[in-house]
Amino acid sequence: MNLAFLDPLLHKPGPWASVYFDTSDATENSAEVRELQARDACDRLAGLGADPATCRAVYDRLSGLAPDDAGRAVFATDGEAVLDVPLAAPPPSPPLTSWAVLPRLAPLLDYGERDPTCLVAYVDRRGADLELRGTHGRPAPADEVRGRQWPMHRTGRADWSERHFQLAVQNTWDENAARIAETLATDAERAHAAMVMLAGDPRQRRAVRERLPESLREVTVESEHGGRAAGSSARLLDADIEEARERLARERTAEALERFEAGRAPADGRLDAAEGVPALVDAAREHRIDTLLVRHDGPDLHRDVWVGHEPDQVALRRSDSRYLGEPAPEPARADDALLRSAAATGADVVALPTAPAGAGTGAVPAGGLGALLRWPYADGVPGGGHPSPA
Repeated sequence: MNLAFLDPLLHKPGPWASVYFDTSDATENSAEVRELQARDACDRLAGLGADPATCRAVYDRLSGLAPDDAGRAVFATDGEAVLDVPLAAPPPSPPLTSWAVLPRLAPLLDYGERDPTCLVAYVDRRGADLELRGTHGRPAPADEVRGRQWPMHRTGRADWSERHFQLAVQNTWDENAARIAETLATDAERAHAAMVMLAGDPRQRRAVRERLPESLREVTVESEHGGRAAGSSARLLDADIEEARERLARERTAEALERFEAGRAPADGRLDAAEGVPALVDAAREHRIDTLLVRHDGPDLHRDVWVGHEPDQVALRRSDSRYLGEPAPEPARADDALLRSAAATGADVVALPTAPAGAGTGAVPAGGLGALLRWPYADGVPGGGHPSPA
């Protein structure tokens, strides 16, 4: 999971109101039910100490939500609803509410979009329509590629002039395929898409795929269903997309666990993985976390750490605050502090199942929190081989 969408939450001081709200009810009285649940959520926030202006901002946002497939997570502070995130699965009712120094982020791993983001390209020889899937909401149009429109069609004649014309047609198709591939590469990087699905004309799909950068070609799949033409089978394409996203998610989880198991054992004095709150706090402070591993039932998720206003101001003990540039740190949950740090530094997050299939308990991070590191600890010691000042 890429957490770039959390950027509006990262540098505002708290405390924060967080609400996970079910909007899946589409019955005749669903509007009245949501209004009552919005009041209930705000009453709960007020009971936790939230100020009236922030409670009002949360109520206004929740009561105005339209029916959806699942729900929304709403985050507010200082009288402003800063962000609401569409969820992939309905949260429980009554709504989950939190009033704390940090936004309550960990439930996003349970109810948010966990499968990789997919950029879908509906291609033909004239161009392509691009669509983003899995961006915390319904499919969203991403781009359109309009290639050269002439010459486009071959003829059956075999004289010299016709062979010349047919070569021009082939050049048009190839040029359009190159233009589609270039746009796909740019849009995939901009949207942090983890994979690409090509649908439409079979020949043009292959031509586009051949022209993609190697790194993107490796995560590109093709579907025989769907396309730009009217009447294309959207239902079968949807099934192909979801199957591909789920498969990639499983593969990435298995790969992360395998790398973690290998990386946490010292090799030539190097540690490429860390586990447990003390080691992860050090890694977060040094922007060392590349992939954060979170098992939702781990006991360390509830553990308190000390945080400042900035995402890398995190410490195991209050007395460490003098090393963080924060004179008045406050306690926060370890999972929320580490997820905030991961979002700020562009780290990936992998939500682990309770019992990874075939991985064995030894591959699961101790306490439920672990990380793959951007650069290793030297001599197996946090801090790159040099003792921490703390």
